[in-house]
Order: sequence, then C-alpha cells, then structure tokens
Amino acid sequence: MKFGVLALQGDFAEHIATLKRLGVEEVEVRLPRDLEGLSGLIIPGGESTTIGKLATWYGLMEPLREFGRERPIWGTCAGAILLARDVGRDQPLLGLMDITVVRNAFGRQVDSFEIDLNVPALANSTGDAAPYHAIFIRAPIIERLGPSVQPLATLPDGRIVAAQQGKLLATSFHPELTRDDRFHRYFIRLAE
Repeated sequence: MKFGVLALQGDFAEHIATLKRLGVEEVEVRLPRDLEGLSGLIIPGGESTTIGKLATWYGLMEPLREFGRERPIWGTCAGAILLARDVGRDQPLLGLMDITVVRNAFGRQVDSFEIDLNVPALANSTGDAAPYHAIFIRAPIIERLGPSVQPLATLPDGRIVAAQQGKLLATSFHPELTRDDRFHRYFIRLAE
C-alpha cells in the first residue's frame, strides 16, 4: 500500500514522518500524476485558502475530487476544511464530505490548546482505549453533519472535532504532531 500526503503547503512533512514510522510507503503529492497508484491521501493542516488556491493553480482540484469518490482521504485541520461542502465563505473546496465547518472556531493562534479526547472508533480499531491527546491550532469545528456522516470525537461541550463519511475522515486537530499514531493506523485500515 502507498499513501500520499498533499504537499503544497502546511505540515505535510510531519504526516510523511508518521507514515514512515509505520513502515508505509509514502509520496508527496504536488501534481495530478502523483495520485496514481495511491491507496489513500492525507490533506494536512496549514492554511486552507492557500492550499485550495495552490491546488487550483496546479490543476489538482478535480483529480482530488475524483480520487476521493473512490479512495480514502483524510483531512486534518485545514484539510478538514477542504473536504467540507460548506465553510460559510467563498474559497476553493473539494466538497466531498457532507459537513459544514467553521474556520478558526477557537480564535487566534494564541488560543490554541491541547485536550484528551475519548475516541471509541480508535479503541475498536486498534484495541487501545486510552484517551487521544489532541492538539488544536487555529482549529475548525465541524458544525453540521449530513445524514451519512458519523461523529468520531467531540469536545466535552459536545462540539464535533472528528467525523467520518465512508472512507473520508476529517479531524479538527493535528494527529501528526503527536507520537500517538492511532489515527494514522485507523486511516490506513480504511484503505484495506
């Protein structure tokens, strides 16, 4: 199996490093041809508007949509925004997940935080029921889920921070910034 990480902007190197640690073949995706032969794709955190504009510039938007109709895509933070159907403003979106996302829902960079989350899907998939330590940096919130989307994790106040629609996965936080690779293993299993 070979996994790609969209490498236009953002923290793609951290996802690549995690995939390497897991012994998975990885590819930096910058052009449509880089999607060939991939089992799945990660869209990293960064700046969603910039990633969307660069993906448009490099002719990646439609190839990414086609890829996501057939194979798994996981969006972390800015990547979750790109997967959404609606973000309440005009910017390039893939529109693959039936979710509405609110950008920068927690405020500015100084309002970033970390919290332990209960994620039953990880316990079921990996057998490890320990709380997941999540890092939120100018993070979005998943405000609305369509009928085919399942919430995977919520904050104590009930706001949704991880969701899944078939083989599409969105997390508001940055699993690549921790040593806990359970979300990466969960995503890899979606492609099996």
